[in-house]
Amino acid sequence: MSLLMKTIARFASLSFLLLASVQLLQAQPNGFQYQLVKHAEYNKAAVSSAHPLASEAGMYVMQQGGNAVDAAIATQWALAVVYPTAGNIGGGGFMVAHLKGGKNVTIDYREMAPGKATENMYVDATTGKANTRLSQSGHLASGVPGTPAGLFASLKYAKLPMKKLIQPAIDLAEKGFVITEREANRLNNLQQQLERVNTSLPVFYREKKWQAGDTLIQTDLANTLKRIRDKGQAGFYEGETADLIVNEMERGGGIISKADLKNYKAIERTPVVFMYKGYEIISMPPPSSGGILIHQMLKMLENRPLASYGFQTAKSVQLITEVERRAYADRAEHLGDPDYYKVPMKGLVAPAYLQQRMADYDSTKASVSSNIKPGVIKESMETTHLSVMDTEGNAVSVTTTLNGGYGSKVVVGGAGFFLNNEMDDFSVQPGVPNMFGAIGGEANAIAPGKRMLSSMTPTVVLKNNKPFMVVGTPGGTTIITSVLQSIVNVVDYNMNAFDAVNKPKFHHQWQPDEVRVEKDFPLDVRKQLEAMGYKIVESGAWSATEMILVKPNGKLEVVGDKRGDDSVAGW
Repeated sequence: MSLLMKTIARFASLSFLLLASVQLLQAQPNGFQYQLVKHAEYNKAAVSSAHPLASEAGMYVMQQGGNAVDAAIATQWALAVVYPTAGNIGGGGFMVAHLKGGKNVTIDYREMAPGKATENMYVDATTGKANTRLSQSGHLASGVPGTPAGLFASLKYAKLPMKKLIQPAIDLAEKGFVITEREANRLNNLQQQLERVNTSLPVFYREKKWQAGDTLIQTDLANTLKRIRDKGQAGFYEGETADLIVNEMERGGGIISKADLKNYKAIERTPVVFMYKGYEIISMPPPSSGGILIHQMLKMLENRPLASYGFQTAKSVQLITEVERRAYADRAEHLGDPDYYKVPMKGLVAPAYLQQRMADYDSTKASVSSNIKPGVIKESMETTHLSVMDTEGNAVSVTTTLNGGYGSKVVVGGAGFFLNNEMDDFSVQPGVPNMFGAIGGEANAIAPGKRMLSSMTPTVVLKNNKPFMVVGTPGGTTIITSVLQSIVNVVDYNMNAFDAVNKPKFHHQWQPDEVRVEKDFPLDVRKQLEAMGYKIVESGAWSATEMILVKPNGKLEVVGDKRGDDSVAGW
């Protein structure tokens, strides 16, 4: 009997195949083991995500007759188990999809402010200053989760029932899986915060240090997923799970209510769609800032001979930096939840407006952010991404988040999952930066039921009306610039997917007025930029891009970023 058949016989309830293509091992008594696959080519279908077991879950459901949307749903459920730092059911996200019939779909399942939220809820009444600790950790930092609702909203475009799509995650939570060294280190760094903010210590807490090879079993989470399997969306937003969430809020001073949970709805929105040098870009509209900023930045670059400047020369980096600076200034002023604030969508991407934004661009020196104001429109870090393509011509790009690593650090007692700290993505006070240094104002002020502004930028690129690229990444405010550079690397510099993802990234977001670069960014270019007046700040890796790229021969080149435990699967 083959290894595969032995696996199936031994674990009859196991709902996904541990395929030899990524050398996954048979489940052992200490949980599922695996190896990372960073780069591969496949003929038919592929998944890239933050964890090999999640990618395998997505691939399995496609092999069982599902499409790319099925795979995206199954991968997200699995990530909620195997990637607790960002994979989630207690957070939210966005889906961008191009379907085989030509339809573009964007689903917004961003978290919402609870009904008891107020604009100044984090402002100290005595000092008048914002207490960002409350918006970044603990019970009061959490918005109403949107991920389960988003997955059920996505189901209308899938082929298989949710019971099949969620079962791999249940098995992983129940039987356990072996953690990597990176995950062990993250959990060890989390211990004091878990002890500080939780009303009962969760499975992620232990006095003995976590080590690579330890098994993480999440029985409470498995039971929560089973309630969703058996009762559908109501298995999360009503009944026992909702009671556990509200009880946790009451114990810890949070404000999410049963009504907040029951009334949550995922929303289909109109995609951001535009052309760039013959390629059709499909991305996420507000409350994501990603699609609009990608549109702005690519259009500000389009008529300039970027390829002739060379990849990561001082001239090309300086141009892209100045484009980023201007777009992020507009983000701070004009972008928010369109259901609560009139976002000037058309004005922000109007050709005349973008031409005016670059009118003061000087290729010989740095602009100063204090002099670059948001344009006047005259019109009335912890996240995860997955990319999927299937055999039918469907392409799906999904980014989800808890905001910071492990979100608010609060695990719902008896339910086993982390809650987000997305309230920090609102403007907790005008001019006060959030944890990613982003500044906002009225457009992104807190209001009950409002969705906080996001940088998540799931994106699909078409060539000749067919899927060409699926791309996205985590990274807070750096998400948008990483997606921008990934697209430019392919379209303008003709890179393959491996290089487009793994080459060093740089980032400018208007404020603070500095250019962040990764450690392997060229030293000579840094010096040239400094001579032009730029402040260069070296930073650790911030992206974990997942890319699928269709090669000229029709094969799918699939890459999981070198910067994380990302892994690909396909056939």
